[in-house]
Amino acid sequence: MDEALKENILGALENVIDPELGIDIVNLGLVYEVELKDDGHCTVIMTLTTMGCPLAGHIEQDVRRALSDIPQIKELDVSIIWDPPWHKDRMSRYAKIALGIPD
Repeated sequence: MDEALKENILGALENVIDPELGIDIVNLGLVYEVELKDDGHCTVIMTLTTMGCPLAGHIEQDVRRALSDIPQIKELDVSIIWDPPWHKDRMSRYAKIALGIPD
């Protein structure tokens, strides 16, 4: 996948807001990997801030909705993993400032 397309996908994922924290999943560091194969099969590997998060289904639906307008994506798998576990060190500087977390 070329860099411009990857940036487009990540930009779309920045519209997916974690309902509890009010920050997008990219800046929170929840998106571990995005892969798009030549046949249009896209895989988003991500995590959530806590295991057993009751909003997992909601966030997955938001990911699907955010990527539905990207014509190169023909099929989408959203894979939520727990290893490696999420840690606040994965957050962008923007997210840390917004949440008042020291850098």
